[in-house]
Amino acid sequence: MAKIKNVWYCLECGQKQSRWTGQCPACGKWNTFSEEVEVSDKQQKFESKPVSTGRPLRLKEISVDKTPRIATGIGECDRLFGGGIVPGSLVLVGGDPGIGKSTLMLQMADALARQGLTVLYICGEESIEQTTLRARRLGVESDNLLLYSETNFSHIKAQVDHVNPQVLIVDSIQIVYKNDLQSAPGSVTQVRETTTEFMHLAKGRSIATFLIGHVTKAGEIAGPKVLEHLVDTVLYFEGDRQNHYRMIRVVKNRFGGTDEIALFQMTGIGLTEVPNASHLFLEERKRDVIGSVIIPTIEGSRPFLVEVQALVTNTVFSTPSRRCTGLDTNRLGLLLAVLEKRLGYPMYKNDVFVSIAGGLKITEPAVDLGVILAVASSLRNRMLDPETLVMGEVGLGGEIRSIPRAESRIKEAIHMGFKKVVLPKNNLRGISEELRKKIAIHAVEFVDDAIEQALR
Repeated sequence: MAKIKNVWYCLECGQKQSRWTGQCPACGKWNTFSEEVEVSDKQQKFESKPVSTGRPLRLKEISVDKTPRIATGIGECDRLFGGGIVPGSLVLVGGDPGIGKSTLMLQMADALARQGLTVLYICGEESIEQTTLRARRLGVESDNLLLYSETNFSHIKAQVDHVNPQVLIVDSIQIVYKNDLQSAPGSVTQVRETTTEFMHLAKGRSIATFLIGHVTKAGEIAGPKVLEHLVDTVLYFEGDRQNHYRMIRVVKNRFGGTDEIALFQMTGIGLTEVPNASHLFLEERKRDVIGSVIIPTIEGSRPFLVEVQALVTNTVFSTPSRRCTGLDTNRLGLLLAVLEKRLGYPMYKNDVFVSIAGGLKITEPAVDLGVILAVASSLRNRMLDPETLVMGEVGLGGEIRSIPRAESRIKEAIHMGFKKVVLPKNNLRGISEELRKKIAIHAVEFVDDAIEQALR
């Protein structure tokens, strides 16, 4: 007989315990535990049996040179996956509602189906008619693309056995359920068990599987975080759906590099690739604006230029305000403390607002010097040369530290037509003579030197 017991799962991190508590001991979130019924059966747990490898193999007996990759036909997606989709891989795609997850998956399914691959698209949240209308709007009309509206995993598995696709897309994983589980669809138990079933299908039959996941208000894959440990690749959509562009960031990738991003533009016929990200982020830039600085940032292997804007005003409250968009607030406070201590700027009586134009989120410290120059420009009401690029990490002593891949950033600046670059002095050794002839390079060692050279 199967044993039934009640357990509590954290909806944020998937922590399991036998009783309810107000705060999760694993992730520290409050009021996230949900009661579920757990059935322990001695019979077979999973419907999808993984294929046995037969016997253990030595490392020298295993050949990895012949690992095939499937090109999607979408250059940005192929770069995210590390050169193409690996058969048998399990990919999780997350993002806010309406940001373009289903649109991108339909376009990718059409590109793969045009290559002769059989693609099975599980449209659990929409009817076949709704998905067909969207597909026609996007120009998707391949005969190798099959649509199936179902939420029961047993029925989905039966169709996978019948169709035997090379690519499987599930939209979305939160709506799929198993009959032998007592909890509701979208719960921690259902999501974990169905994802494990799809993992067995992908690995056992070499089916490239894509799972679309919902995102919570905190920006994480909904119920629970354990999904990221089960899959091979995790892709996150970033950006506001009101904007005309979409960014996809790689958080985890077992078959390629992490921290890569792909940039798409939402149009009437779907998502189109953006080959020049710097041009997109700088197309609305105003050249003669106080408090504006252009900084180079690198996401994965891709350098591009963005604009950082700062506004400094006198405060009317006892505690000055520190607000920023696209940057870490703690990092901004550190940089303002450097300006106040090392240069004597009266930041204690000024409100400071800093924003990365375009909605991009930057975490690397190479943008520190650009943020400091933008704040100094607004405070001193002096304009920065619009043809100047700024890069460098700032230490607590006011020194400017070297940054990685400075040469790649300078090449992007030259490509975008910039005439001058301010960079750390220690980075001069890695700059070739060819680049020095194409752009004026000003090496600085301390923050005060950078401010005097950059502000006019």
